[in-house]
Amino acid sequence: MKVVVVYPLLATAIILFLSLSPSPSPRKNRNNLSLHRRVGNNHAPFDPLVTKLIDGVSPENNSDSKPFAVDQASVNPFSGVFEDEEEYFSEEGQFNIKARLQILFPLLDNSPEDGKISLKELEVWNLQQANNQLISRTQKEIKDHDKNGDGAITFAEYQPLLANEDIDKNDMTHGQAGWWMEKFNSADIDSNGILNFKEFMDFLHPEDSENEKLQRWKLKEKMQGMDHDKDGKLNFKEFRTQAYEIYKSTAEFESGGDDLPSPEEKFDELDVNKDRLLTEEELRPIVHYLHPGEFNYAKHYTKYLIHEADDDNDGKLSLKEMLDNDHIFYNTVITENDVDDDDDFHDEF
Repeated sequence: MKVVVVYPLLATAIILFLSLSPSPSPRKNRNNLSLHRRVGNNHAPFDPLVTKLIDGVSPENNSDSKPFAVDQASVNPFSGVFEDEEEYFSEEGQFNIKARLQILFPLLDNSPEDGKISLKELEVWNLQQANNQLISRTQKEIKDHDKNGDGAITFAEYQPLLANEDIDKNDMTHGQAGWWMEKFNSADIDSNGILNFKEFMDFLHPEDSENEKLQRWKLKEKMQGMDHDKDGKLNFKEFRTQAYEIYKSTAEFESGGDDLPSPEEKFDELDVNKDRLLTEEELRPIVHYLHPGEFNYAKHYTKYLIHEADDDNDGKLSLKEMLDNDHIFYNTVITENDVDDDDDFHDEF
């Protein structure tokens, strides 16, 4: 029997046909799958081999790839991870998930090496996958737009169809020349009119950028869609029906649904000057809730994996727990019968 493998890497579905062995374990805590859906599905997968199977490119060969900065001993997820990937497939095309997890486990269990994967160890790993996801996307965009091959992007290269008169109009409406130029200039930290690799990656993914100017641009953009009376601020009604609902969907996952502030309480907390209006600056503490990026997703995904696979509830994962719950780490692998017979599970994709 063939299976459909749907990876949460691309916005459009990418389908590979494989034969799965062994069969997935019975699904655990099916009701908790909504937690995973809540944080999205177009993100870096747990296993970097999935990325290679889709792209056919190993991030270990990316010269622009730099490891994500962490405050503990760094993990190199590509050391030995991509070698001879064919060994995980039988002659019949069956993919051995358990053998794959046995290879990955010691790479994650390193700080300390104690036979258990802590939340922090798993988070470091997933953050690395997220970072490589951003790098890969940026490299593809540079390949598409870098006409002179210098590894950097000018505004004209990124928006070649915009005429000078369009730029001169400086129309700040979403998607117009002024809007694009403001975003470009916000990402251009050294103001030289060219985006290097890091600046261009920030430009493409401002939600994951540490560029404060670009963060402010993103927050301004987000507020414009919520500010119905167009006064440049959010009153309580606008906050409750727009910003709070977005904040709540992510905060509920982080806290397990416990002790969330009410809309009134959160508004009062953010309203520093107590004028019953929220400015961009006052909304900054929840900017990552309003538009979470790859790194936020990686942290949420880490908690999800621990929640689903931690059978003894000690807050860590043993190899046995990972093998017993292998479908959690590869839960984007579903059979054709699952697609036909299990609409709830299919909805996740």
